[in-house]
Amino acid sequence: MPVSNSGTTRITVLADSDTRWKWGALTASRLAGEGADIRLDGRLLRGRATPTVRQLEEVGVRADSLREVTAVEFLREVEREAPDVIVLALVGGAVQAVLHGLARMAAASKRRPVIVTGYVGVVYEKLADGLLLRHGADVVLANSRQDAERFRAVYEGVGADASGVVESALPFLGGAAYLEKDQKHDPYTVVFAAQPSVPDSRAHRTYLLSRMVKHARLHPDREVLIKLRSKPGEHTTHIEELPYQKLAKGEGLPPNCRLVYGNMGEVLDRTDLLVTVSSTAALESLHRRIPTAVLTDLGVREALGNHHFIGSGCLASWDEIDAGYSPEAAPEWVARQGVAPDGSYEKAFDAARERVASLLAQPQLPPVAPYYSLVTAPGYLPGILARHHLGPDGTPLPGAPAADREPGPVRQAVRSAARGAYRHGVQRVAPVIRRMGEL
Repeated sequence: MPVSNSGTTRITVLADSDTRWKWGALTASRLAGEGADIRLDGRLLRGRATPTVRQLEEVGVRADSLREVTAVEFLREVEREAPDVIVLALVGGAVQAVLHGLARMAAASKRRPVIVTGYVGVVYEKLADGLLLRHGADVVLANSRQDAERFRAVYEGVGADASGVVESALPFLGGAAYLEKDQKHDPYTVVFAAQPSVPDSRAHRTYLLSRMVKHARLHPDREVLIKLRSKPGEHTTHIEELPYQKLAKGEGLPPNCRLVYGNMGEVLDRTDLLVTVSSTAALESLHRRIPTAVLTDLGVREALGNHHFIGSGCLASWDEIDAGYSPEAAPEWVARQGVAPDGSYEKAFDAARERVASLLAQPQLPPVAPYYSLVTAPGYLPGILARHHLGPDGTPLPGAPAADREPGPVRQAVRSAARGAYRHGVQRVAPVIRRMGEL
């Protein structure tokens, strides 16, 4: 990868949650390539899902610098520091806002960073909305051949440039392949990969928890681990109103069934069967050839995301799992998902690396030109930009926070209290109000 005058490629990752920080930081590393001399600067977009210190440590990715910013602060920093590459690991609306801010800046400068964005996992909902909000980046990474085809079809279908779509893979796949005859664990370990918002009802989440407990009691020789994404009070990419920790208090877990945290890869090191509704952890598991069950108990529905696994050979119910069923993934399906258990994974980022390198080598990059503009979406775009304190032309609105101004202790305390109140409202107050409304 071509580098700046200092001999080091400067990559800045802007992320809005722990999972997106993991995706963004590891994507930056994959784009640079093994042995490359890079400086990785991490910026965390201030909001409801800004990760805690514990969550960042669990991800295990180290940056040369890491701090919290607003969108406007980030844009001003980019204008001042001029990194070589920016990786936007954000929700779609935030990507669009930053793109328009960068477009305004680039119009007055001869040099701008290469802009990369993409998705942290399975894309099973809001395909057109999310993709069009990401349009304008130089590189839109697709995690599989199937996604690359879908992404290009959306862009071409609205008359937008699709050349930025590049097929790659999820950057965090890895670990030793599972071979049952050699690596079956003692005790045999079943891991349920929980999701913050799927399913979203108390009845369905309670049902799943009861089935995990039932499986543990039916198989006292097995260990059943419920792998959780966050601790109470923490937020991740999606809001979790009914954490399993809270539901488990009244369930009475048997000795061989327990809640666990930690890095997903480390949990998979001791897994014999992964069970989930539709978590991206299923792709991590399949990459390592671990038997993987995608639950059908609550139906195969778009709202759950498990429809994505139709044709995978992994769909199964708890009744089947209780009876000893261990799914085998369909090789053709796995190959289209960028999972690559055949050993070709290390080449999955070659095309993206080459595209970024070719862009860095250009004396001047073309203007940032998102599909959404005041011509194509005059009733939609201004609201998206305003949420990040930007005007319709990408200019910071009056009163936007100044860059390089660390909040004082009072401001930090107020921000912490506000974030805690928000999380309390989501996890405690909102469910109560919803139940009262159903009476």
